Amino acid sequence: MTQPTVSTAAGPRRFQLSSLTALGPLIVLFVAILVFSLRAPNFLSGNTLSLVLQQTSYTAVLAIGQTLIVLIAGIDLSVGLIMAFGGLVIAKFSLQSGLSPVVAILAGLLSTMLFGFLNSILITYLAVPPFITTLGVYGILQTLNQVYPGSQTVSGLPNGITFLGNSFKIGPTAFTYGTLVMLILYFIAWFVLTQTAPGRHIYAVGNNPEAARLSGIPIRRLTIIIYTIAGLIYGVAALILVARTGVGDPNAGTTDNLDTITAVVLGGTSLFGGRGNVLGTLLGAIIVGVLRSGLVQVGVPSIYQSLITGILIIAAVALDQISRRKS
Repeated sequence: MTQPTVSTAAGPRRFQLSSLTALGPLIVLFVAILVFSLRAPNFLSGNTLSLVLQQTSYTAVLAIGQTLIVLIAGIDLSVGLIMAFGGLVIAKFSLQSGLSPVVAILAGLLSTMLFGFLNSILITYLAVPPFITTLGVYGILQTLNQVYPGSQTVSGLPNGITFLGNSFKIGPTAFTYGTLVMLILYFIAWFVLTQTAPGRHIYAVGNNPEAARLSGIPIRRLTIIIYTIAGLIYGVAALILVARTGVGDPNAGTTDNLDTITAVVLGGTSLFGGRGNVLGTLLGAIIVGVLRSGLVQVGVPSIYQSLITGILIIAAVALDQISRRKS
């Protein structure tokens, strides 16, 4: 008996677009490194790599949480200011007499989780769009981050709070423990998303919420869990930032919402949800770090860094749109 045939005419086209989306971040990173290496002879060195990883470590960790949220077709514009508030809580609690660094860190993590949870409740139970919800929380935190520390930088932190800023050497190159924590978190996120049932549920919800609901996936509960876990991740980013700078800064995180979205889309994750890879986000974060470090070394004014970042994010989203239409 003759078997029915299925047309595969769209297969090669879909494969080519998927491959381009996957290889795009690597191509951009390679080209950026090549160009800056030709313009700045010292750019291609272990010290530059270490510096880029240190500068992007907390942003890259923030981008993990942003990736989880974007995969379920959400967005978080409050990511940077939640991190800043967590850093202020850690710094303020660490200076309270009788409180150990562990208590201060736990307080900071709890505070960022609560803001993630607040975002999720407004989104799931009040049906406020994620863009509006997180934009509103961004505005609240702009004031709270100034009022809580009295618009003052919190300094003089104990060593127990800044230990992630300490370094270890691999050969002649020094790397911070914050960088190591960043890489561990990316491995955990990759494992959960690719090797577990909850990870498959995240992709299913982002790809087709109605189909996911009909298949028995608790969308509301999953959304709450994702935003709350993202808040916890922002708290870890706060600890890395405080360890690196040695202070709790009320002005920190104001541009990290854009930086994390840039890392996510450069890494190939669709802003429409359901498609992407957290390891691509790591590449995207490194690309942003390489561009900023390279532009500084070749003497390009900082104002043009935002211009180039904006061009990259538009190009990445346009490529994603083309890919969606063709497939």
